Amino acid sequence: MTDPTIVSRKQEIRKRLRLARREHAAALPPQVSALVFHRPPTAVLDLVPEDAVIGLYRADPGEAPASGYAKFFHERGHTIALPWLVDLQTPMIFRAHTDPYAESDLAKGYFGLMQGSEDAPVVEPGVLFMPLVAFTANGDRLGQGGGFYDKWLGAHPDVIRIGMAWDMQEVDELPIEPHDMGLTAVVTPTRVLGPFR
Repeated sequence: MTDPTIVSRKQEIRKRLRLARREHAAALPPQVSALVFHRPPTAVLDLVPEDAVIGLYRADPGEAPASGYAKFFHERGHTIALPWLVDLQTPMIFRAHTDPYAESDLAKGYFGLMQGSEDAPVVEPGVLFMPLVAFTANGDRLGQGGGFYDKWLGAHPDVIRIGMAWDMQEVDELPIEPHDMGLTAVVTPTRVLGPFR
């Protein structure tokens, strides 16, 4: 059963950090924005098996950008996977993303987000780079609140889970519930935290 106090605390943190995250990203000079998250650091690459399917995301305004990683892993021969949503009740799946440069294989999906087209093959990531609202120094993650990632990870517990975030998204602690799935590592523009588990 969900604790209403924890839910309320999560909502407050999300509201505060979503705004701070958007303001932080918007304030970055263009030359800095072009460089951050361009290529995974060595400590992150060490976590990625050579033949792994790489799950990524298309960043919303303010989120840590993932397009540079998509291009990087695509060039290294990895299959790239993007989340694919139908509605709030249907579990998230991943579909192949074959054009990280022009994004010609994407279509508008649930929430108006761009995602893989409906005819793209379903794939299963072995490494999943995830957006987040907040993280802690020991790998706890607060997501957007839909529970899509936590549910998917609950069914795929062996997946390597890497959060992508700005440094300013770190908090001392987060309210954690039993279904919340922690991270293997967190990568920011200045450091890599982990591996934790």
